[in-house]
Amino acid sequence: MSGDEQPSGAALMFGDFAPQLVHFTDEVLFGQVWERPGLSTRDRSLVTVASLVTSGSTEQLRFHLGRAVDNGVTEAELIEAITHLAFYAGWPRAMSAMTVAKDLFHA
Repeated sequence: MSGDEQPSGAALMFGDFAPQLVHFTDEVLFGQVWERPGLSTRDRSLVTVASLVTSGSTEQLRFHLGRAVDNGVTEAELIEAITHLAFYAGWPRAMSAMTVAKDLFHA
Protein backbone atom coordinates (compact mmCIF):
# COMPACT_ATOMS: atom_id res chain seq x y z
CA MET A 1 0.00 0.00 0.00
CA SER A 2 1.40 3.41 -0.94
CA GLY A 3 1.61 6.22 1.59
CA ASP A 4 -1.54 8.01 0.37
CA GLU A 5 -3.66 4.88 -0.14
CA GLN A 6 -6.30 4.24 2.51
CA PRO A 7 -6.69 0.75 4.00
CA SER A 8 -9.58 -1.28 2.64
CA GLY A 9 -12.72 -2.01 4.64
CA ALA A 10 -11.47 -5.54 5.20
CA ALA A 11 -8.12 -4.25 6.45
CA LEU A 12 -9.87 -1.84 8.82
CA MET A 13 -12.14 -4.59 10.14
CA PHE A 14 -9.65 -7.43 10.45
CA GLY A 15 -6.13 -6.02 9.94
CA ASP A 16 -3.59 -8.26 11.65
CA PHE A 17 -6.33 -10.47 13.12
CA ALA A 18 -7.10 -12.23 9.82
CA PRO A 19 -4.55 -11.06 7.24
CA GLN A 20 -5.27 -13.87 4.78
CA LEU A 21 -8.98 -13.01 4.73
CA VAL A 22 -8.02 -9.38 4.08
CA HIS A 23 -5.72 -10.51 1.25
CA PHE A 24 -8.38 -12.71 -0.38
CA THR A 25 -11.01 -9.98 -0.02
CA ASP A 26 -8.86 -7.22 -1.46
CA GLU A 27 -6.75 -9.04 -4.03
CA VAL A 28 -8.92 -11.95 -5.17
CA LEU A 29 -12.56 -10.94 -4.64
CA PHE A 30 -12.42 -7.19 -5.31
CA GLY A 31 -9.29 -7.43 -7.44
CA GLN A 32 -9.56 -10.43 -9.74
CA VAL A 33 -13.24 -11.48 -9.50
CA TRP A 34 -14.86 -8.04 -9.69
CA GLU A 35 -12.57 -7.00 -12.53
CA ARG A 36 -13.32 -9.97 -14.82
CA PRO A 37 -14.59 -8.81 -18.22
CA GLY A 38 -17.64 -11.10 -18.44
CA LEU A 39 -20.01 -8.76 -16.57
CA SER A 40 -20.05 -5.04 -15.97
CA THR A 41 -19.58 -3.88 -12.38
CA ARG A 42 -23.21 -2.70 -12.52
CA ASP A 43 -24.40 -6.21 -13.34
CA ARG A 44 -22.06 -7.73 -10.75
CA SER A 45 -23.57 -5.40 -8.17
CA LEU A 46 -27.12 -6.47 -9.02
CA VAL A 47 -26.15 -10.14 -8.84
CA THR A 48 -24.36 -9.60 -5.53
CA VAL A 49 -27.26 -7.69 -3.98
CA ALA A 50 -29.67 -10.42 -5.11
CA SER A 51 -27.44 -13.09 -3.61
CA LEU A 52 -27.17 -11.24 -0.31
CA VAL A 53 -30.94 -10.71 -0.16
CA THR A 54 -31.73 -14.34 -0.92
CA SER A 55 -29.23 -15.60 1.65
CA GLY A 56 -30.37 -13.13 4.32
CA SER A 57 -26.88 -11.63 4.58
CA THR A 58 -27.97 -8.17 5.65
CA GLU A 59 -24.67 -7.33 7.39
CA GLN A 60 -22.91 -7.16 4.01
CA LEU A 61 -25.94 -5.72 2.19
CA ARG A 62 -25.41 -2.13 3.37
CA PHE A 63 -21.94 -2.00 1.78
CA HIS A 64 -23.08 -3.65 -1.45
CA LEU A 65 -26.15 -1.43 -1.86
CA GLY A 66 -23.83 1.58 -1.68
CA ARG A 67 -21.40 -0.07 -4.06
CA ALA A 68 -24.27 -0.81 -6.46
CA VAL A 69 -25.21 2.87 -6.52
CA ASP A 70 -21.56 3.75 -7.15
CA ASN A 71 -21.63 1.23 -10.03
CA GLY A 72 -24.65 2.87 -11.68
CA VAL A 73 -27.65 1.02 -10.21
CA THR A 74 -30.35 3.45 -9.12
CA GLU A 75 -32.07 3.47 -5.76
CA ALA A 76 -35.37 2.77 -7.55
CA GLU A 77 -33.86 -0.26 -9.33
CA LEU A 78 -32.55 -1.66 -6.05
CA ILE A 79 -35.93 -1.22 -4.38
CA GLU A 80 -37.58 -2.96 -7.33
CA ALA A 81 -35.05 -5.81 -7.22
CA ILE A 82 -35.67 -6.37 -3.50
CA THR A 83 -39.44 -6.23 -4.05
CA HIS A 84 -39.14 -8.75 -6.88
CA LEU A 85 -37.02 -11.05 -4.70
CA ALA A 86 -39.73 -11.13 -2.03
CA PHE A 87 -41.55 -13.65 -4.21
CA TYR A 88 -38.47 -15.84 -4.71
CA ALA A 89 -36.41 -15.43 -1.54
CA GLY A 90 -39.25 -15.00 0.93
CA TRP A 91 -41.06 -12.10 2.49
CA PRO A 92 -39.01 -11.91 5.72
CA ARG A 93 -35.71 -11.69 3.83
CA ALA A 94 -37.06 -9.02 1.52
CA MET A 95 -38.46 -7.03 4.44
CA SER A 96 -35.10 -7.22 6.24
CA ALA A 97 -33.27 -6.17 3.07
CA MET A 98 -35.70 -3.30 2.46
CA THR A 99 -35.12 -2.10 6.02
CA VAL A 100 -31.38 -1.93 5.31
CA ALA A 101 -32.04 -0.12 2.01
CA LYS A 102 -34.39 2.41 3.64
CA ASP A 103 -31.90 3.08 6.44
CA LEU A 104 -29.13 3.58 3.89
CA PHE A 105 -31.02 5.68 1.34
CA HIS A 106 -33.09 7.75 3.75
CA ALA A 107 -30.76 8.19 6.71
